[in-house]
Amino acid sequence: MAEGGGRKLVVEVSNARNLMPKDGQGTASAYVMVDFDGQRRRTKTKCRDLHPQWDEKLEFVVQDPEALASETLELNVYNDKKNARRNTFLGRVKISGSSFAKLGDESLIYYPLEKRSVFSQVKGEIGLKVYYVDDDPPQPVDAPLVDTLEKKTGATAEEKTQEEDKKTEEKKEVDEQKTEDVKAEEKPPEEEKKQVLPVIAPSCPARQPHHSHFRDLEIKLHGSERAGVSYDLVDLVPYLFVRILKAKHAVREANDDATLDRFVFAKIVIGSHTVKTRTVRLNSSDWDQVFSFHKESLNSTFLEISVHEEKKDGDAITENDSFGAVSFDLSEIPKRSPPDSPLAPQWYTLESSSPETTEITDVMLTIWVGTQADEAFPEAWQSDSGGLQVHTRSKAYLSPKLWYLRLTVIQTQDLRLETIPDSKSHNPELFVKAQFGSQVFKTAKISLSSSSATANPSWLEDLIFVATEPFDPFLTLSVEDASAGQPVGNAKLHLSTIHRRIDDRAEPPSRWLNLAGDDEACPYAGRLHVRVCLEGGYHVLDEAAHATSDVRAASKQLSKPPIGLLEVGVRGASNLLPIKLTKHGASSSTDAYAVLKYGQKWARTRTILDQFNPRWNEQYTWEVFDPCTVLTVAVFDNSRVSKAGAGKLVKDSSIGKVRVRLSTLDTNRVYLTSYPLTLLTPFGAKKMGELELAIRFTCTSWLSLIQSYTSPMLPRMHYVRPLGIAQQDVLRQTAARAVAGRLARSEPPLGPEVVLHMLDTDAYTWSMRRSKANWFRLVGCLSRAAAAARWVHGVCTWAHPTTTVLVHLLLLVAMTWPGMIIPAVLMFMSAMVAWRYRRRTGWSGWPGGMDTWLSCVDRVAIDELDEEFDDVPSGRSAELVRERYDRLRVVAGRAQGLLGDLAAQGERVEALLTWRDPRATGMFVAACVAAAVMFYVVPFKLMVLGWGFYYFRHPRFRGDMPAAGFNFFRRLPSMADRIL
Repeated sequence: MAEGGGRKLVVEVSNARNLMPKDGQGTASAYVMVDFDGQRRRTKTKCRDLHPQWDEKLEFVVQDPEALASETLELNVYNDKKNARRNTFLGRVKISGSSFAKLGDESLIYYPLEKRSVFSQVKGEIGLKVYYVDDDPPQPVDAPLVDTLEKKTGATAEEKTQEEDKKTEEKKEVDEQKTEDVKAEEKPPEEEKKQVLPVIAPSCPARQPHHSHFRDLEIKLHGSERAGVSYDLVDLVPYLFVRILKAKHAVREANDDATLDRFVFAKIVIGSHTVKTRTVRLNSSDWDQVFSFHKESLNSTFLEISVHEEKKDGDAITENDSFGAVSFDLSEIPKRSPPDSPLAPQWYTLESSSPETTEITDVMLTIWVGTQADEAFPEAWQSDSGGLQVHTRSKAYLSPKLWYLRLTVIQTQDLRLETIPDSKSHNPELFVKAQFGSQVFKTAKISLSSSSATANPSWLEDLIFVATEPFDPFLTLSVEDASAGQPVGNAKLHLSTIHRRIDDRAEPPSRWLNLAGDDEACPYAGRLHVRVCLEGGYHVLDEAAHATSDVRAASKQLSKPPIGLLEVGVRGASNLLPIKLTKHGASSSTDAYAVLKYGQKWARTRTILDQFNPRWNEQYTWEVFDPCTVLTVAVFDNSRVSKAGAGKLVKDSSIGKVRVRLSTLDTNRVYLTSYPLTLLTPFGAKKMGELELAIRFTCTSWLSLIQSYTSPMLPRMHYVRPLGIAQQDVLRQTAARAVAGRLARSEPPLGPEVVLHMLDTDAYTWSMRRSKANWFRLVGCLSRAAAAARWVHGVCTWAHPTTTVLVHLLLLVAMTWPGMIIPAVLMFMSAMVAWRYRRRTGWSGWPGGMDTWLSCVDRVAIDELDEEFDDVPSGRSAELVRERYDRLRVVAGRAQGLLGDLAAQGERVEALLTWRDPRATGMFVAACVAAAVMFYVVPFKLMVLGWGFYYFRHPRFRGDMPAAGFNFFRRLPSMADRIL
């Protein structure tokens, strides 16, 4: 925004659809009340219309443009009852300020009307355009022109003032009359008690207590963010900070030349720690470097700072005698912790070792004891993380904004197809190939009956790409002839001209593209009819479905306000195993760092060098938009700091990974847990150490948190125009590679192997271990049903006579009072689930983590693990691949038989109804007629009671053969005998 300009928020209320009738006559007289930042506007009333069309523009003054993202726009729709006591509520919409678009990027969005309470009867949607406009700053006016204007307007200034006072009094009377009318009615929402403010010009701010120059510098935090900046989830580690700014050199004797070019550097010595600054020109350049030393690693009580001159002896650089040094006692160094102001640097005179020297050198520096929460710590030289190495720094990253690019290929016209001289019956097979970046997709092939130039093939096929901001400039399209093996023509489409949409209510405009031939002699090869748009209503899938951390749509206009705050403190790791190997094959060290991923934000801790028990003590904060999402934390060994990997393509090794689902966490509670780090290798599972995390999920809106459980998991476009499963897999892999490529170009880079490991890109590849794990999961889910069936069987066989007698009595009571069956069952379920709250420690008391038993890492063979780590295509020997293929055929045969048995049961039911076996179907019809007569004659209660006593009869009245009904169903035909 231009300096000195103002900002306005514009709300265009277009129309509403399918409103709830509220006037008792099947209609409603609707109007909209809009509230923003203490200002209120309302539209006109549309009488007796369930689909009102307003087309009104409401403007609001943005008092603080920097805090616009934290504001909320609220719209309430009411039924206007002029002669009644109150206006009835028709619905409301809340829009977060982070979703406001800039003028030119806005679009018409239909928001579903939400309830105000559980008992509200609301339906329909309202169409809105919400955007902000930045006013240009006032132009400077020359002084003579100002004087002239003042003279011309001075005579009428008093008259204008009187007219303004008169208008103000009239407006007050109108407002008082409106206030009396409103007081006569019952205000529908509590927010209607706000004062209706007139439009305020930007030059007259409404918030008088605030000063403009303070407001521009203010950084507003949410109330729940106070924990994210206080480091209350981690330990505050003391560090010694030394900030060296510059040196000043002088000579006592005036005849000495003190202006020679001399290059100096400073040296800091604390016991065994020795650090040098960069070399600068004396008296003309500054160091301005900060050094931080872990206080527990200091082995001296004194700090010495000296300044040295650097001289060159030919090509060699030698170190001359120092200009002097200054010493400090560490016990006298002051302590500082934010939000205290930084300590002011001071000049210190260096004491020279030679008392006869004629040179005087001063150095400007400041020394204090702080913590990792100090604002100077992130960019300081750090003693425990390799100094100033870029690959060891802690950084936060943002995933690139991803869109789906939909290309609909409709048809071609006027194609100039080349004829092949040697082929008399050449039927061209045409297809359209589209390329966007490295993504290439093709349509189906269409065979033409002739090669005439008037052939107009039609496809009506969608091709979907993943687009990353900033977008690649062009989408390349080409029509090719597969039979001839040559292109017909091609065209380029600039992405800046592509339409963006956020829903499916309006199709994007189609366009005709002129195809150009490859030869300059053929500049025109036909036309291609396409429809292209950027889909902002989808969430671009880049993570595995079980580890999703963000489900918001790509378009910013569809984002909702956050429901809470996630705070994670990475305290440290313990008992890590050595990763790096020496030349002799022995283990040497581990340089560990942690990576956290939630939503669009990635966080990377600093690398602690050569430590098996590193302590990071770093804290990060995320906004939560959906509680049913997953936080992923992984620990890696930094291979890029090793000198052995210099100039080579190195990859960081994984040490272990932890996932925590937010829905399993209690709100406003701190979980301090040590998670085991388990690494899966081709030789089995290996425990690599433990990771200590502190996690807190703070809820800012309890009502929004509860409502999120009833809302769809993904944006609306995933349900109205769903993507295929195979298409989702391809797009997911493409999006993951796009994110990995973008983060790999950051500084410091986040390696592609790290990003792909965090995104679980191999979750959908074949694995015998995962197949067994999923099978055991299914068996575990069915085990409770099997246990209930065994209990019923025990009751039927009188294994426990007392239980069987009680079941008979319960059946009698249920038939006596049948209205109590459903309430009793629901009360029993609620009591049983509430009783289990005491034993929920395994889920909410210890949130998440990897389960090696559930992952079946100890129940598979080594060869099956080696198969899981094999790439595609396989790199193993042909004999080993043949053995694995035979084993896969055996497993697939069992799955094939299970699917066939399930299909046979459904086919038997269908055969019973379609007279495939006429005798069986006839018996079924006769049995249905007899049962209908019996149910008509005998009361239903007696029928159920008799069936119950018969089902639970004593074993002496039972046979050892299957029941007649079971035998009848098994004899019904299926389609299995008709399969080749």
